[in-house]
Amino acid sequence: MIKRIFDLIASSFALVLLSPFLIIISFLIFVQDFHNPFYVSKRIGINGKEFSFFKFRSMKINADKSGVDSTSNKDPRITGIGRFIRKYKIDELSQLFNVFLGSMSLVGPRPNVKRDTDLYTSLEKDLFLAKPGITDFSSIVFADEGDILEGHLDPDLAYNQLIRPWKSRLGLIYIEKQSLILDVKLIFLTILSLVSREKALDRMCKVLESLDAPEDVIIASSRKNAFRPYPPPGSESIVMSRDTETL
Repeated sequence: MIKRIFDLIASSFALVLLSPFLIIISFLIFVQDFHNPFYVSKRIGINGKEFSFFKFRSMKINADKSGVDSTSNKDPRITGIGRFIRKYKIDELSQLFNVFLGSMSLVGPRPNVKRDTDLYTSLEKDLFLAKPGITDFSSIVFADEGDILEGHLDPDLAYNQLIRPWKSRLGLIYIEKQSLILDVKLIFLTILSLVSREKALDRMCKVLESLDAPEDVIIASSRKNAFRPYPPPGSESIVMSRDTETL
């Protein structure tokens, strides 16, 4: 209840404060092709239930019909204004509406599409125990997700091999240790990452240490080493296909 009250007050305040900026962004997206500035898709949230997920549209109309969900920075579907709003995470601000409506929280595991959650191990399904959030540990660690996926012929498979293993582990740590104090810390670190990602990562790793996170998760989260294919939590096998896992 306290978390919901915090989310409701904070999202209401942010929507009012940012409304002039949100209107300008909406207008700039609209005038580039005269289509809806918002992109509404389906994501899987708490208790494994599907919900409507709002984002400022950063891609061309009907870009989702390509069947590719993960996006590298050089994806030709991204529009000019889209590159700008993705770079500074402005496209995520529209999820304040999700928080206000109650389908998301300010802080929580980032939601995924059903095609990805269908691959979840039994352990990963614990991610459905909390509302998905606008930000969490993985939002800071993988703020450059597009760069990580760049150059891969199959960005969806690359996501499941390189990002999902650690994103899920970080989400499970949040589920186990969640508190209002941790939420405030993660909101602060998210804002700090816009100014200095290096400092944000360093402080975040210290938070993970205080939560007794596994050493391999802390090392991966420091972003000092390149990611290599790794099994998702609850599995000993690297994902070899987005449709079925080789067990």
